[in-house]
Amino acid sequence: MGVLEMLDKLDQIETLYEPIYSADGHRIVAYEVIGQLDDSETIINIEQFTYEEDVPEDIRFEVELLFVRKTIESVKHLLDDVNLYVPCNPNLLMLDFGESYFTMLKEILAEDYLPNITLVMAEHKYEGSIEKLQHAIRYIQTYGVKIALADVGSQTQLEHVLMLEPAVLKINVEQLGYNLWGAQNHVFATIRSLAVKMGTLLLIENIETVYQLQQGWKNGARFYKGAYLQQPHKAFFARDSLKERFRKDCEQFIVTEKKHLLQKYEEMKQLEKMIGTIVEQLQPTGKDEMKLKKLANALQDCAFRIYICDNNGFQTSPNIMWENRKWHVQEEAKGRNWSWRPYFLLNIIKMTKDHKGELSAVYSDIESGELTRTYSMALANAEFLFIDITYDYLYEHNIVN
Repeated sequence: MGVLEMLDKLDQIETLYEPIYSADGHRIVAYEVIGQLDDSETIINIEQFTYEEDVPEDIRFEVELLFVRKTIESVKHLLDDVNLYVPCNPNLLMLDFGESYFTMLKEILAEDYLPNITLVMAEHKYEGSIEKLQHAIRYIQTYGVKIALADVGSQTQLEHVLMLEPAVLKINVEQLGYNLWGAQNHVFATIRSLAVKMGTLLLIENIETVYQLQQGWKNGARFYKGAYLQQPHKAFFARDSLKERFRKDCEQFIVTEKKHLLQKYEEMKQLEKMIGTIVEQLQPTGKDEMKLKKLANALQDCAFRIYICDNNGFQTSPNIMWENRKWHVQEEAKGRNWSWRPYFLLNIIKMTKDHKGELSAVYSDIESGELTRTYSMALANAEFLFIDITYDYLYEHNIVN
């Protein structure tokens, strides 16, 4: 369909509403709108059309505004307690710094209803000044209109997320798939951590299986949509239409996760008990290299690096390092200071006061790049033992995360 032909058929654009479910209430809390024009040969997606750069910007902008206006006008009487996610190409928005788009919203909706609107935009497709976009969005946000960033992932610039202060980050379910999860895990974990710090919610989209729903739930997403839940439809659904099924799915997730967490807890306690018993027998110190080597031999099945620091983070022992299937002594490590590491000094204080060991979160080792967790515990004479656990042990005992 050519552009001119399409412009003659704008009155034939259909709006589909894809329900968005929440993990807390197991009910519909919003709809994302999808515009399409069907000429019996091809179906044109309106949002995708707005990014067709071979079409003049003013035409694409006109089509986007017309579609959003038509959609909101048709359902505004239903927006008392349901949000509406509408497309917003940021490149088109900034043709007049958001004036046309926002004026349209204010013409259609009373100011009290503006907080029920969420503009969905793809940050990584924006080609202009992020500072100018930030100013335009900040003004719109003062009226309660929310921003959702679409297709958040490896292409996303995190500093842009911080600047735009979105209410929602939309993540494609493929990032939680069997094949891509390993490769995307660091990206997703970073995004998730940033979202928590910002108070931004995660929305997992394109869910087609219960496994994908479970992975989203397990990784802290509050909102969900996709064919597994409900297909887009020409009208709104009953808000509780999937409440029982969604609730049962989540109850099963809870049972599975609690079992998994209990196993993990028991494995960690077993590791802690094993290390504690051996340390109590050997009584290692930073000055006694022989005892440290004996400790390393005793922990050969789980450790790849062992060292001791004082309470200011200065290393009092060499590294005892497992390389090429044997232990090596790295004398040059003596005197290094590790207080710059996040939470290091806080953990020193906790170990001193609580008299128990600490197992760190998973991180990549600086030298080897291997995923590891460090077990640390207080010794006598204000010294602290640090044991870097091998990835193989963590994986085998299901305590990687």
